[in-house]
Amino acid sequence: MEVLEIKLKEEGKISRLTNKTFNFPDCIKDGFFSANYFLKTRKIVESNEPNHIVTMQWFQRRENAMLCGVDEAIALLHTFAKNPENLEILALKDGDVIKANEPVLKVTGKYEDFGYLESVIDGILARRTSVATNVMEVLEVAKDTPVFSMADRQDDYLTQIGDGYATYVAGITRVSTDAQGLWWGGKGMGTMPHALIQICGGDVCKAADIYHNTYPNEKVTALIDYNNDVITDSIKLAKHLGPVLGALRVDTSKSLIDHYFDDKDTSGFDPHGVCKELIFALREELDKNGFNYVKIIVSSSFSKEKIALWKSLNVPVDMYGVGTSFVNNTTCGFTGDLVMLDGKEEAKEGRGNYPSDRLEKVNYPIY
Repeated sequence: MEVLEIKLKEEGKISRLTNKTFNFPDCIKDGFFSANYFLKTRKIVESNEPNHIVTMQWFQRRENAMLCGVDEAIALLHTFAKNPENLEILALKDGDVIKANEPVLKVTGKYEDFGYLESVIDGILARRTSVATNVMEVLEVAKDTPVFSMADRQDDYLTQIGDGYATYVAGITRVSTDAQGLWWGGKGMGTMPHALIQICGGDVCKAADIYHNTYPNEKVTALIDYNNDVITDSIKLAKHLGPVLGALRVDTSKSLIDHYFDDKDTSGFDPHGVCKELIFALREELDKNGFNYVKIIVSSSFSKEKIALWKSLNVPVDMYGVGTSFVNNTTCGFTGDLVMLDGKEEAKEGRGNYPSDRLEKVNYPIY
């Protein structure tokens, strides 16, 4: 395997880390991803108090969260627990909207058979439910305006598959990478990026031409803020491409003010980044020049709060690109507790076996 070289700037040295290959099934089964004290507990129980039947219950503390990760947790239990056919699993479904303290998953069996997977399941449920909830809340405020996920660039690439599934569960099918669509059959969608414009020396029209030459059956969707002159470049590109231009994506950095405002009074608003005044002006200029068919896509730091405000003001946006607020916002932390011991209530103070009439029994195997 290759050796990764990491420069340690503070010491002026180079540290070499071997890029080891991990067999994930074996790693999970062996407890590589489990909190060490659960592994110790499993060994202690096996040696001293084996064969007790316990019930473990998972819940979180947020109202109106969109549950996700349950199918993944069940697959984990069925694959890596010892004697999974002897476990009784009760669960809600991915996509269910849940309340604070509502149990979403209960597993009954021998502790030594599945208890060591507790923290792994905590993490699955927390991550997937947080992403699904964040997406759900953005879609609620976006209403009839489409949203696509740009979350691939906001976290480690290994999160893309599961996060993409959670995004899909919450209602988004427009994603950036094939990895995000792996579990539900989706494919990544793309536009003409800044990099292509840079390679063309900042010439937006040339970049659009070679994009279209390579993908002649696609309308061109162009990032239009490369020169920080959105309206000038948009009209130039629209006149150059005509009906081949399908959409413009405005992605202006929050540290910049577009040149459209160079000779204008901006004292009454914040002109930085993708501001609503720029988008109103862009729509007006496109329509005035006969390009009412060109759609406007916006991205860069869009949250549910900003989208809600823009919707209330009828800012002319045809699609929102959202990334950071989908995945870098863990809103739903899950806890797994033992709440029953050999058929009797037994839990730490403040916890208990929460009743639920929504949990459904999961068969083994599930297919």
